[in-house]
Amino acid sequence: MKVNLVVNGKHATVDADPAMPLLYALRDDLGLNNPKFGCGRAQCGACTVHVNGVPTRSCVTPVGSTAGKNVTTMSGLGTAEKPHPVQAAFIAEQVPQCGYCLNGWVMTAAALLRDNPTPSDAQIRTALAGLKCRCGTHMAILRAVKRAVTMIA
Repeated sequence: MKVNLVVNGKHATVDADPAMPLLYALRDDLGLNNPKFGCGRAQCGACTVHVNGVPTRSCVTPVGSTAGKNVTTMSGLGTAEKPHPVQAAFIAEQVPQCGYCLNGWVMTAAALLRDNPTPSDAQIRTALAGLKCRCGTHMAILRAVKRAVTMIA
């Protein structure tokens, strides 16, 4: 079945079973490499994208449920020349180690700061709860989100 998507502002069509995970359509059919396959159970966050602005775990989201909705991946947030403030803050704080989990952290933080540009430490921690980083960069991630707050203000 043909599923019409809007990904990073561009229209795309994939020929897929509507029950197939959105992650597979993004990576395999559209060739995007930002959302990652982590756990396949919506528990780690590596596959996070925004669907109509809401952070969504694409590994468990049927592609058919996103037809006609706006899907934004990390590459749709900003460019190398003009990164999103969260992306710029992660670079400035030197957060990445292996980088595998960054997608979930950046996408979730971007949605948080869009909805609440001046979150408290507790609100930041609550928004990021459930995301996993095996390299242990959690403190650098928190610093980066706080830096992004100052960049947005």
